[in-house]
Amino acid sequence: MSIALVAGGTSGIGLATARRLHRQGYDVHVTGRGKERLHDVAASDPQLTGHQADGGDAEAMAALAGSLGTVDVLVVSLSGTEGMGPIDSLDLAMLRRAFDAKFWAHLTTIQAVLPHLAANGSITLLSAITARAAMAGTAGIGALNAAVEALVKPLAVELAPRRVNAVSPGVVDTAWWSGFPEEMRAGFFAQTAASIPARRVATADDVAEVVTLAATNANLTGTVLEADGGARLVSLG
Repeated sequence: MSIALVAGGTSGIGLATARRLHRQGYDVHVTGRGKERLHDVAASDPQLTGHQADGGDAEAMAALAGSLGTVDVLVVSLSGTEGMGPIDSLDLAMLRRAFDAKFWAHLTTIQAVLPHLAANGSITLLSAITARAAMAGTAGIGALNAAVEALVKPLAVELAPRRVNAVSPGVVDTAWWSGFPEEMRAGFFAQTAASIPARRVATADDVAEVVTLAATNANLTGTVLEADGGARLVSLG
């Protein structure tokens, strides 16, 4: 059975992707930093195998990949929610932490797993619309997501015939938003849906469907797939 490793696969898009890969017949392993989320996944999705590991911990990720033998599909779905704010007051220390948590963790995971990646395997990264959209207050997080996307083309050439792609979502209705008051969240989602061509806010599974395509389609490489409901086509800020 082919093996899929989803780094950051205990919630949101990562978990939805893990579920889809399992339905396609993969033996799916997910990583997360927190024991509580891993426990939740074990209870809700016993078909997935959870591992406590930080994507930024090269030793832990290499040990995990080595224990799996050969990894056929690597999906890196690590968070990058910090880094928002106007440039004149942007907290650069916060932005450095955001780069550590997302960009450097993406790169660390790739490097750690690479010796165990199948010769015809794939790597799929998660960026975001801020990498390309001109929205005020997103210079920091936009640079972060652009850095992730900048890995795609050179790695697709360097690691061929292994495939490397990224998926760039827009606003996605995930548990991350649960920390906001319900009225504020509902209002923001309604406003977003009304402003983009798809006229709806994506679910984690919507994006996971695209991630799974990128991870499994044998003819797709060096590409950033924009799963943003057309948000990139309109002015968002």
